Amino acid sequence: MITPLDIQNKDFKKSVRGYNEAEVDAFLDEIMADYEVLYKENQEMKEKLEIDEKQVEKYRQMEDTLKETLVVAQSTAEELRMNATKKSDVIIQEAELKAKNIINEARAEVDRLHQQHDEMLRQLQIFKTRYRTLLQAQIDSLLDDVESLSGELNPQKEKQEKTAEPKSPEDRSDNTE
Repeated sequence: MITPLDIQNKDFKKSVRGYNEAEVDAFLDEIMADYEVLYKENQEMKEKLEIDEKQVEKYRQMEDTLKETLVVAQSTAEELRMNATKKSDVIIQEAELKAKNIINEARAEVDRLHQQHDEMLRQLQIFKTRYRTLLQAQIDSLLDDVESLSGELNPQKEKQEKTAEPKSPEDRSDNTE
């Protein structure tokens, strides 16, 4: 690429019928000034383009990093959701199992209490029967004793009545009272 210095240092060969040297020099000076401005702008643009390309590359890397981060975040969120779902399922299953165990224990306790109640009723019935039998035996024994005593007393009373006759009417009144 031609630089402004190349234009400034360019020498043309002189010929007999050549161009007016002053005009050519003035035109070359003008071209050199314009070309120098364009050359500087071009260099600045190249530098800016290089900086911008570096910045674009940096943004692309950031974009890639963000995409990767987003993918990781999405997969982590999905994994957390799945773990939370599994954990909640496990908690629900454990709660249901505990509830079933509590219900089964309560039913077993109710059954045990029913059996205990039935056993107590049976024992009470046995006690009542035995006690009734004991009382009946005692009553029968007392009745037998009463009959036996009354049988023994009746012949003695008759004997006493026969042997003891009243002597006077006053004695009779004492005996009857």
